[in-house]
This record gives sequence, structure tokens and C-alpha cells, in this order.
Amino acid sequence: MRRHDREVTDSVVIDNLIRECETIRIGLRDGERVYIVPLDFGFEHNTERVFYFHGAGEGRKVSLIEATGYAAFEMDLGHRVYGEDTACSYGAAFQSVIGEGKIEMLHDLEEKRRGLIAIMEKATGKSDWTFEPGRVERTAVIKLTVTDISCKIHN
Repeated sequence: MRRHDREVTDSVVIDNLIRECETIRIGLRDGERVYIVPLDFGFEHNTERVFYFHGAGEGRKVSLIEATGYAAFEMDLGHRVYGEDTACSYGAAFQSVIGEGKIEMLHDLEEKRRGLIAIMEKATGKSDWTFEPGRVERTAVIKLTVTDISCKIHN
């Protein structure tokens, strides 16, 4: 990170910022190109940071996850433009988290259920969810285990 004065290393601050974000964007390598997709997510941080996503069990995203097992991610909030009377006095305030990690399709039913509960908890604030019979088996759940993360706040 070039601007170390804006770098955030406090784990609690980073996790709180993640929890405030509504969308995460994952970037997946597709040969010489990058495929970026915005997703709703669930989040856990026990011994490691983990994001969960759900969706269709086939398609470009799933193919790239299975082919590479690796993804980058970005999330942000708090965007505000500020300035004075000249163009060069303008700037932008923001908060962002970027990183990368191991990404995989989950197959274990308990791990899939855990991921779906994390997604629902992020969306609703509730964690006591149950699922209709067969729903967990039919739902594709993706897990991104963070290996590298950085956070920047510019107010």
C-alpha cells in the first residue's frame, strides 16, 4: 500500500468494516482476462476470515472457481466527494477492504449449512435458520478463505 497513513491494520476495525459492507466483488482469473462478479455474502472470523456465497451450481463463476481455486475480492463503502474552488482541491473519501484467498465449492452438507446460515445472518441479523428438506443439498455454496487482506480508510 502506497499511502500507509490510510492503512488500517486493527483486526476489529477491519472486521467491522466488512460487516458494514453490503456487497463483495470477487475477481476470478479467466485466462488472460479477469471475471468480476458482485455478490451478497456471509462472513466469519474465528481463526481465519471466511466469506460464503451461494448461487447456481454451474456457469462461468463455478467453472473458474473449480479451474483455479483462487480469487481476489474487493468491498467498499462511505464514498463522498469533497473539495473547494479548484479542481485540484477535490478528493474522495472512502473505506475499502481488498484481498485474496482460496475459493472452493462446498460439498459437505454441514459446511454448506454453516455457510448458508452466515449468509442469512448477514442479511437479516438472525442466526437461528433452518432449511427445507433437500434445499441445502441443491444449493451451491462457495467458500473463500482469506490469505491476504488490506484495508484503507480515507475520510
